[in-house]
Amino acid sequence: MNQNIKIPFVDLYPQYEELQSEIDLGIRDIITRSDFITGPTVDKFEKSIVDYTGAEDCASIGSGTNALVCALKALEIGPGDHVMTVGHTFVSTTEAIVNVGAIPMFVDIDQFYHLDTEQMRKVTGSKEFVLPELKAILFVDLYGQTPDIDKIKKFAKEFKLKVIEDAAQSFGAEYKGKKVGSHVDLTCFSFNPVKNLGAMGDAGAVTGRKELVDKVRMYRDHGRKTKFEYDTVGYNARIDNIQAVIIQAKLKKIDQWLDKKRQICRRYTEQLKHIVKCPSEAPWSKHTYYVYVIETPEGTRDQLQEYLKQKGIGTNIHYKFPTHNTKAFAKFTQQLDRTEHVCKNILSLPCYHTLPEHHQNYIISSIKEFYAN
Repeated sequence: MNQNIKIPFVDLYPQYEELQSEIDLGIRDIITRSDFITGPTVDKFEKSIVDYTGAEDCASIGSGTNALVCALKALEIGPGDHVMTVGHTFVSTTEAIVNVGAIPMFVDIDQFYHLDTEQMRKVTGSKEFVLPELKAILFVDLYGQTPDIDKIKKFAKEFKLKVIEDAAQSFGAEYKGKKVGSHVDLTCFSFNPVKNLGAMGDAGAVTGRKELVDKVRMYRDHGRKTKFEYDTVGYNARIDNIQAVIIQAKLKKIDQWLDKKRQICRRYTEQLKHIVKCPSEAPWSKHTYYVYVIETPEGTRDQLQEYLKQKGIGTNIHYKFPTHNTKAFAKFTQQLDRTEHVCKNILSLPCYHTLPEHHQNYIISSIKEFYAN
């Protein structure tokens, strides 16, 4: 074991170093003007997201979770409604559905870790019948690429369902050559610090058609239409201007950073594909590799993780338990064979764009060494 090597799972400081002067200047300007919430800074930020994604409109928001809740509310999803989704995701996807009073209807995942479009009809009971309570599909771009959105939209159109994209992990990804953000009714982004495009605190955005995004704006700001007109019960879910200027500075670099991540991840795949199951890129999607997730041989994940820890390599698990098997959502539990198998065997490796080549080599050789013993 090399005691001198320490490879963190995530390393965010180099992003700040690269953009330090621009970020510092932007933050100082906000403090000087005492312009902390809403106004021209946020308007400029929202326009930059529209320009990048090709969406019709964008509402910035306090977090990715806020984005999901406000999107569901804007689409009039509420108590008693059923929402088709996955259990293999961060808890906020299910949390948002339950917090608006709706009921999650879980679908198993496919080889890309996405909502399995072939399973959607099975969940509803038959080919011809969909529960009348089923009102929406909330799919997740897990690990940084999209499912086959056209198949999901076709199913949704047939049964008059709303479609929400949880794109917390896929900012910068593409579906059939077009950026994520404008393919469905509403798309929800997270700018949590560890995401592809990260703030220095919590932040998010919702993109989509203007009439729907305007509703999101109302819900994020206490339900008000104008300063003194409160049309509905809303939330305090606005982004702050400091986060907006930080994200906007990073937006100029996002494609360059993602290209570097892709190079690292494809190198992992080339070197490890005969030892563990490596992530595959769907033919319709341009992957961002928010995280690089391997599937280990049955029963070896925890031992491998401990071995890498002893070698100074940070790893993570996305996610150890499906949300439908947690205490918080126990009443919605059901059997999802593929989801439950995956959660027992997956491991995420470091893949940030500044990961040095010698660290990449060390990670690869350590995994090979573990399975050779």
